[in-house]
Amino acid sequence: MAQFDTVIRNGTLATASDVFAADLGITGGKIVAIGASLAAGKTEIDARGKLVLPGGVDGHCHFDQPTSDGTVMADDFYTGSRSAAWGGTTTVIPFAIQFKGQSLRDAVADYHRRANGKSFIDYAFHLIVSDPTEQLIGQDLPALIRDGYTSFKIYMTYDDMKLNDRQVLDLLTVARRDGAMAMIHAENADFISWLTDKLLAEGHTEPRYHAASRPMAVEREATHRAITMAELADVPILIVHVSGREAVEQIHWAQGRGMKIYAETCPQYMVLTEHDLHAPGFEGAKCICSPPPRDKANQAAIWDGLASGVFQIVSSDHAPFRYADPKGKMVRGDKTPFNWVPNGIPGVETRLPILFSEGVKKGRISLQRFVELSATNPAKMYGLYPRKGTLAIGADADIVVYDPERKVKITNSLLHHNVDYTPYEGLEVTGWPETVLSRGEVLVDRGHFMASEGRGQFLPCDLPDMAKPKAAA
Repeated sequence: MAQFDTVIRNGTLATASDVFAADLGITGGKIVAIGASLAAGKTEIDARGKLVLPGGVDGHCHFDQPTSDGTVMADDFYTGSRSAAWGGTTTVIPFAIQFKGQSLRDAVADYHRRANGKSFIDYAFHLIVSDPTEQLIGQDLPALIRDGYTSFKIYMTYDDMKLNDRQVLDLLTVARRDGAMAMIHAENADFISWLTDKLLAEGHTEPRYHAASRPMAVEREATHRAITMAELADVPILIVHVSGREAVEQIHWAQGRGMKIYAETCPQYMVLTEHDLHAPGFEGAKCICSPPPRDKANQAAIWDGLASGVFQIVSSDHAPFRYADPKGKMVRGDKTPFNWVPNGIPGVETRLPILFSEGVKKGRISLQRFVELSATNPAKMYGLYPRKGTLAIGADADIVVYDPERKVKITNSLLHHNVDYTPYEGLEVTGWPETVLSRGEVLVDRGHFMASEGRGQFLPCDLPDMAKPKAAA
């Protein structure tokens, strides 16, 4: 009689700390055994010559997020989670956004309605706070944190969402008191507005001028200011989607002083450059994101930070706007000024393959560091560990059998999102997910999708250890 529901045999298991050969036994959706020559399973998966990895945790992606400018995200929880699963990601954490004048509770309820019954994989929510009223700070946000929404994002840019320094400090005080993780988009809104006005007045409207409106100094200043506010409030923060050397230097400086300043980066800052915004015609709009991609030297700085430990997380920042669409990048046609092009690029499916190929296969980071950046640390940062993000007894059986030698040329026709392009078109990677399991259920197997719509579960998050203030550590 079979002892396990599923056994994955003959693979090389990798966690954030170890790489070793073993079989892995699954029962009831959980990992229940790791060892040599396990007893039979009702289902057997032969992982000979393959890596067995924890399912990816994408801690920063945007699905079906409402907007205020008439644009529409192409991926909802159905297509977004499907694309994530094909790419080896088994948990996603998108954002419930509060608009000014809206209660935070209503924003969360709306986002649950958007997600219910659609996701193929498990998911949690971050909050986006854009209207920090006394009611929100004193009651609504603390109550939501207790209910399992233990991370929230603060914007220092974008007119609809930016907060002033006093508002940021008020929110950081809530994070410190209640043990939540505060995520900060660090770019100086006034600097960007001033530069944008000057560029437009000179007739510079093409996509390439997006980078000119957001130079590294804009990110550097805001990063330093965010760090200073975290120091005043005595609270850990996470600086999201860091793009280059100058912001990295600020974060490294703060970490060297013993401050709990965490950092996230994304594949676009590893393989794209400002030159991609110079594509002919309007094509450069495909790579408009904020902060923008920098240059080759800044790519090197990002890789140095990934190898040295400056960064804790690699996320996709998947922001799926279609290119040839009046509700997407061409919101004002193919002459849309850069400041009207919706910010963001798709990447939830390509995150793991790019990080593995450019990082592990090129010797820039170890396999253990790959697992740490893509799965373990996001789970820890947002209160999902050890249920998610690791291969351990008792953890959810979220597992990727990964072919480390398969060569794939990324094309949009290969991907499963609902976007009409990928910024990584033509990029060749080595390494690709072969079989993907979520809570022991096979979602993807050798080119076949086997999951049921709506099987993904909402995950209330615990208070993350990484967000505990020094006084409570």
